Amino acid sequence: MRVAVIGGGYGGLASAARLAKLGHEVALYEAGPALGGALRPILSEDGPWPSPVSGVLLPAVIKDLFRKSGRTLDRELDLEHRELIREHRFEDRTTLNVHGGSRGAQLEELGQEWVDYVESFSETWEVLRTTYAEVPWDRAHPDKRLRRLLTSRETLAKRAKRTFKDHRLRIIAEYGAAATGQNPRYTPAWTGLEVYLEQRFGMWDVVGGPEALAASLADRMQTRNVAVHLGTPVQDVVVRDNAAVAVALDGGEADADAVVVATDPRRFPALERLTTQTLPAIPPAITWIELDAPLDLPPEVVLHGGAMITLRHTGTHLTAIAHAAIGEDLVTALRRHRIDLRGRIVRQYDRTPPQTVEMWNGSPLGISWAGPRTVFDRPGPTTPFKNLYAAGAHATPGAGLPFVGLSAALVAQVIGPA
Repeated sequence: MRVAVIGGGYGGLASAARLAKLGHEVALYEAGPALGGALRPILSEDGPWPSPVSGVLLPAVIKDLFRKSGRTLDRELDLEHRELIREHRFEDRTTLNVHGGSRGAQLEELGQEWVDYVESFSETWEVLRTTYAEVPWDRAHPDKRLRRLLTSRETLAKRAKRTFKDHRLRIIAEYGAAATGQNPRYTPAWTGLEVYLEQRFGMWDVVGGPEALAASLADRMQTRNVAVHLGTPVQDVVVRDNAAVAVALDGGEADADAVVVATDPRRFPALERLTTQTLPAIPPAITWIELDAPLDLPPEVVLHGGAMITLRHTGTHLTAIAHAAIGEDLVTALRRHRIDLRGRIVRQYDRTPPQTVEMWNGSPLGISWAGPRTVFDRPGPTTPFKNLYAAGAHATPGAGLPFVGLSAALVAQVIGPA
């Protein structure tokens, strides 16, 4: 079967690799000059900057991708466990650390109330894993346990407020939503299960950075004989009789028996009905800074008080991710948190949220939660169109490296062997 995959980011690469291994004739269309999407370094006029992607949650998803598309992961890449996932600094100058892969370390640092909260997601993950995240789901007739979970009106903010007396623990519980452009007041409580995944499976870093993962998957396109078309933006999906039959390019149409959209469907006029019920999550403003020497900071620090800022630190490079408008100069904001960059900045590069959307042809954070019904409005792995499938941040089960990887696995399951 001829399969056209739109988008050369992680979701598109993972979909193409799996489908090619299943025996399909796969063509991958990427608008940009290189594969990898957000995994690749960010280019500016004065040189490259590190990818804002940080860490691998659920490493089994990447291991499964490599195993089912060719050489195993350990023959291609190395993963390093990150013992300290992130450090949270608060306005009152207190600090709380979140350790990964260790209930004991979290109990010692964050207390019994926290580990009990994390444990409450154990059954949630089992239901989601077995009926939604790892197997294609029937949104019209979902499993009874899944329906109860997905239709619950409890929000993440309500659960955190009900659970924690310490406001700092509420902030940490809501961090995953806030960091991905979501409002915890409208985000379902079950999405907070990332804290469970962090404690149970830990956080891992790809040796060589996200670009090493991108390069390895790009090589796999050659291994699996995927026809890669770089600098080839898809103008639309050709739909006839409610079925996807081709992709529209500048030079005409490329026929396909199946089309996988691994980018924001809003780009394509023919797919308007897929996006009328949802809005994209607004990405953060990002500032990259090169310093004259490394800072004495953990790899990831979250600053609370005013606008929440996530700092990712690698050598002399600092990536500052502002999850809301700061309202002041970044250097001044960091100084209030006892991080003084005065006289130490070699160069700096800023990207606004609209620039990020333009760079990646859509929001890398996928769809904004507007209550429990949003999960039913998100496309993927199937869509209302015959032979049209969805992967990536905008598809089921959602944004973030592990979930985008799962979306590709779901698409491969639905399409099946050639």
